[in-house]
Amino acid sequence: MSQKPRFISFEGSEACGKTTQLALLKERLEQRGDRVILTREPGGTPIGEMIRHLLKHALEGRGMASETELLLFAASRAELVRKVIVPALDAGAWVLSDRFSDSTTVYQGVARGVAPAAVESVNSFATAGLAPGLTLLLDLPAEEAARRLQARPQAPEQRFDRIEKEDSAFFDRVRAGFHQLAAAQPERIKTIPSAASIEDVAAEVWQKVTDAFQL
Repeated sequence: MSQKPRFISFEGSEACGKTTQLALLKERLEQRGDRVILTREPGGTPIGEMIRHLLKHALEGRGMASETELLLFAASRAELVRKVIVPALDAGAWVLSDRFSDSTTVYQGVARGVAPAAVESVNSFATAGLAPGLTLLLDLPAEEAARRLQARPQAPEQRFDRIEKEDSAFFDRVRAGFHQLAAAQPERIKTIPSAASIEDVAAEVWQKVTDAFQL
């Protein structure tokens, strides 16, 4: 049996399909009779959801300093780790998370340019050293991500959150940062091209999970 924590994070740039693939993997694991906790970052707890609103949608969040953004993400994560993820893992459940600390490493460290040592220190404190047993990086070209964002059905003024409104250069840095991270940690981070069909991506996700956890 694998000794990895049954904790899987999904990473990637905006509109890469994380939400869809998380739901499909949850269903697949539950069909095995397993208990599955689905969560997200920022968010996943009452405090975390309030922080999420501030980071993504609140008028007060506009123009916040990159360092403030880093610490708010970390605060949400600290609450999530201690109140949701660790208790669920201790109870024998799977935890599937829409983003975890790799997003902070990339978005705030690489794309925002916050000092890597500061990002690493804050991440370590927030997570209490917890890392996913497997991270699935859904890789999507920036042009396709922009097309998917534009195709969302919401009214234009509701379509994009604060981070999704960043320019293309920002998201080029995000994608490059994720590629660098995956290259540095190939045992944990597995890259899956997500421009393919939902079914093909789901099949690849399941293969990576079964390989990693010897299912």
